[in-house]
Amino acid sequence: MSKEERERGDGKGNGLILEVEDIHTYYGSIHAIKGVTLEVHEGEIVTLIGANGAGKSTTLRSINGLNHPREGRIRFQGKDITNEAPHNVVKMGISQSPEGRKLFPRMSVLENLQMGAFQRNDRSAIAEDLERVYGLFPRLSERKSQKAGTLSGGEQQMVAMGRALMASPKLLMLDEPSMGLAPIFVEKIFEIVQEINDQGTPVLLVEQNALMALDVADRGYVMETGVIAVTDEAKNLRQNEKVQKAYLGIE
Repeated sequence: MSKEERERGDGKGNGLILEVEDIHTYYGSIHAIKGVTLEVHEGEIVTLIGANGAGKSTTLRSINGLNHPREGRIRFQGKDITNEAPHNVVKMGISQSPEGRKLFPRMSVLENLQMGAFQRNDRSAIAEDLERVYGLFPRLSERKSQKAGTLSGGEQQMVAMGRALMASPKLLMLDEPSMGLAPIFVEKIFEIVQEINDQGTPVLLVEQNALMALDVADRGYVMETGVIAVTDEAKNLRQNEKVQKAYLGIE
C-alpha cells in the first residue's frame, strides 16, 4: 500500500501495534524522558524528530528494553513490555537499526545479516528473508563476502537495516539512518524505508533530517528536551510554521 493510499485513509492506522504511555526514563539522576506518549498503528511510518539531545534515541532505548522507564507503560500488540529484556523485545517482534550502525566490522556482510536472525530457527523463512533483504539492497548481494568494516557509510547503513529486517520484525525502529551519509545515499535510504513499509512492516523512524522524514511518514512527533512538543499528521507538520523554522530551515 502506497503512502498516498494511506493518506486517503485506505487502510491507514488499522490496529494499534505500539503504545507508549506517559513514560519517564532516567540516566542515573538525569530525567531524560519526561512523560512521552506516542502510538504506532499497523501500516504506518511514524517519525520522531527533534534537536540533538531532545530524547529521541532514549525513547527508542526505552521501547527496546535497554533503558527501562521508571514510570509509565509500553505495550506492544496489547502486551505490556515495559520491563522486558532486550532479547525478549526482539523475539516479540521489535527490531532496531541503531544509531551509528553498530556492525561487526571483521565479519562479512552475510555474517552480519545472519546475526539478525540469531534467535530464529525457521531456516526456510530465514532464507526467504535474506532474499528479501538482497532484493531491497542489491549491493549487499554483490558484497556478501566482503568484510562489513570495509564498506562505505551508505553500504554499512544498508547492512544495519538489513540485519534488523532479518529478525522478521512486526515493527522496525530506525535510529538516524541518514546520519553521515552522502545526499545520494540519503535519498536511496528513504526510498527503501518507504518500500519496507509498503511491503507491510510498520516503521518508527528517529531522524534529524526532518524534511526527508516528514516526506515519507504518515504522522510525526516533535520532541523538545524530553517531552513531545507537537504531534500531527506529517503533511500538517510540514506546513507548521514553528516546525518549518526550527527543523526544516524555512524562514
